[in-house]
Amino acid sequence: MVDYLYLKDSINTFKQNYKFLKTFSIGKSVLNNEIYCLKFGVGKKEVLYTAGIHANEFITSLLLIKFTQNLCNAYISNTPIYGYDAKDLYDNCSLYIIPMINPDGINLVNDFYSEDSKIYYDALNISKNFPDIPFPSGWKANINGIDLNSQFPANWELGKELKSNLGFNKPSPRDFAGYTPLSEPESKALYNFTLLKNFSLCLCFHTQGEVIYWRYEDYLPTNSLEIAKEFAHVSGYELEDTPYNSSFGGFRDWFIQNFNKPSYTIEVGKGENPLPIEQFNKIYHDNLGVLVLGCVL
Repeated sequence: MVDYLYLKDSINTFKQNYKFLKTFSIGKSVLNNEIYCLKFGVGKKEVLYTAGIHANEFITSLLLIKFTQNLCNAYISNTPIYGYDAKDLYDNCSLYIIPMINPDGINLVNDFYSEDSKIYYDALNISKNFPDIPFPSGWKANINGIDLNSQFPANWELGKELKSNLGFNKPSPRDFAGYTPLSEPESKALYNFTLLKNFSLCLCFHTQGEVIYWRYEDYLPTNSLEIAKEFAHVSGYELEDTPYNSSFGGFRDWFIQNFNKPSYTIEVGKGENPLPIEQFNKIYHDNLGVLVLGCVL
């Protein structure tokens, strides 16, 4: 089970085994859970990987946790990872990994909260307004019923209108953009942390579809298409434009708009969310090249 306790246990193990890996919090969730960030490397180039912003896409959190472990093991043993020297990666890049942006929602999907708790009761009441969305497996939002990846100031008003027209005009298991941008502590924490850094590239991991969304509107950051083609080549995923109704208010959208630098949504796996854990090995295999090359390209 990949919930917040799994993340905390993994981080405790990392702290014991990898003294060179920095661990800190960028903020807290609605329910006061830490939003952890892991930093590998000391290079001038700064790169950001994020996962677990949507609750029922928690397999992406496992992807970044496992990659962190394997990257650190390669560094310790002085062995290559995807053909690259881990020590060179450490020296030349500062990789920041945020594996679980939405810990409360992920806990809900994983049945962490008892059915007689207020947290579960309040979420269930939100869900009852959307009977076509299974509960809790269809839950993507944070615990307040707000889609964290619709919260960012990149045509937020248009994104909110598009999703309101689809019926998501109040707290919901998915797709409600909130009443104002950055209203939620999780989205605000990610926004503020990003402003503090000079990231040259961001990878945002989601499920599902085995596609890579590489552009936002007409923005074309330097080398963004060339990098996207390389990611597609090593993963076997297709390059696609983001569907129009999902094109606004995302973290990747804001990052490209605000910094004019490459950022990519990697939709891993195939099927219905949450993806079964049996897909994990394939997901990891398909994305290892992307994860390593993100530090290089």
